[in-house]
Amino acid sequence: MFEAGNSFGIKPIGLAARDTLRLEMGYSLYGNDIDDNTSPIEAGLGWITKFSKTFTNSENLQNQSKEGVKQKLIGFELLERGIPRKGYEIIDTNELTIGEVTSGTMSPSLGKGIGMGYVETNHTAVGTPIGVKIRKKIVAAVVVNTPFYKP
Repeated sequence: MFEAGNSFGIKPIGLAARDTLRLEMGYSLYGNDIDDNTSPIEAGLGWITKFSKTFTNSENLQNQSKEGVKQKLIGFELLERGIPRKGYEIIDTNELTIGEVTSGTMSPSLGKGIGMGYVETNHTAVGTPIGVKIRKKIVAAVVVNTPFYKP
């Protein structure tokens, strides 16, 4: 199979490449960014939530849609050198913890660290300055729209 793909420039890739590509597109990974307990409203997936029919937890999700949520999934880019990893703290400009990284990597397409994470809703606007604690150092970052990279 590899030999047949050579003439087309096809090369084998691994899960790390797939994970980087999905993150650059801003796609959530089940088990990291979303799971069975994740609210689609918090995860920015409200657009796929159809309230025209009753379903498990639909009343709670309708309330979240109308009244808002305490946290939301954001995309961010590091402004300094570093690689954000799952579980790293996200902080505000006062160095208070406002959330946690759910996915992060060094983007080869952008040449900088990118990530996603849940933060308090008052820190979700595009352009909001934040920080990520990486190895006891605070690395400056900014909230951005996803996808991070548009091919």
